[in-house]
Amino acid sequence: MTLWKPVVYSALLTSILSGCAPKSETGYSAEKGYYGNISLSGAFALYPIVVLWAEDFKAEHPNVRFNISAGGAGKGIADALTGMVDIGLVSRDIHPQELKKNAYPIHVAKDAVVCTFNKNHVNYALLKERGLTQEEMENIFVHKKYTYWSDIDPRLTKDKIITYVRSDAAGAAETWANFFKQKQEDLQGIGIFGDPGLAQAIKDNKSSIGFNNINYVYDLKTKKTADKIAIIPLDSNNDGKIDSSENFYATIDDLTDAIATHKYPSPPARDLTFVTHGKPTSKLLIKFIEFVLSKQSQGYLLANGYVPLNDKLKDIELKKIH
Repeated sequence: MTLWKPVVYSALLTSILSGCAPKSETGYSAEKGYYGNISLSGAFALYPIVVLWAEDFKAEHPNVRFNISAGGAGKGIADALTGMVDIGLVSRDIHPQELKKNAYPIHVAKDAVVCTFNKNHVNYALLKERGLTQEEMENIFVHKKYTYWSDIDPRLTKDKIITYVRSDAAGAAETWANFFKQKQEDLQGIGIFGDPGLAQAIKDNKSSIGFNNINYVYDLKTKKTADKIAIIPLDSNNDGKIDSSENFYATIDDLTDAIATHKYPSPPARDLTFVTHGKPTSKLLIKFIEFVLSKQSQGYLLANGYVPLNDKLKDIELKKIH
């Protein structure tokens, strides 16, 4: 059982555990136990924990091989619906047209998208103290109302705001846009591929602003925000300051607790989902999904920067595969 282990993030988009092989017969036999291949692709948000789940599942079932790749939620659901993979990793709501194409969603965890900026911003302390309101964020990411930081607040620098968004079809981007009741294509800024790339762009530019999944913002060893990247708090009550009820970003544990207790709004908090093409019938896939929803696997989500499902929600998801 994986109690806790830090996930190493890199620009490498594909992780293959015990070889990469095309789909083949899968199932269960008395001689082999569970055997075969499971392929998954999609959301950067789910990728790190799925790698850990796959490692633990394989430790119990050594005749199972995994092929896991991260390329964004849009790719994950497209790959699942076209039969390229067994499971699409999706970090956004499932669209009605996708459900019509027989997308079958199974929620496996929760997390959130947060507004990020460079830790060396000249007004770092002031931005942490005042935060940004939802309207101010919308005026940055959608309407481009502000050109300079001082346009938001005259106490801020006159440096130009450098806004980064996602260039790939991403659950994080769609969830962030949904926070403003918009679509991903309505977000305005410099397009960057992938969560790791967007986080790096923020780290490289002192005047930048963007958004990221929480697992690409915090260092899982220290539980604090990683080097050169930080979160701009959300001023939910629009009073121009971050009070104690809004101040839950110091550690990843504080933020995941705020997500679980609905102090941080949804969106940009969101469900993380496995999507199959129709209800899964493979004994191997059903076993793996049961494993992911088990007390063991859900039990170390918090230590790895995710929010587990409660017992009621787990029962609902388990019923979907039986």
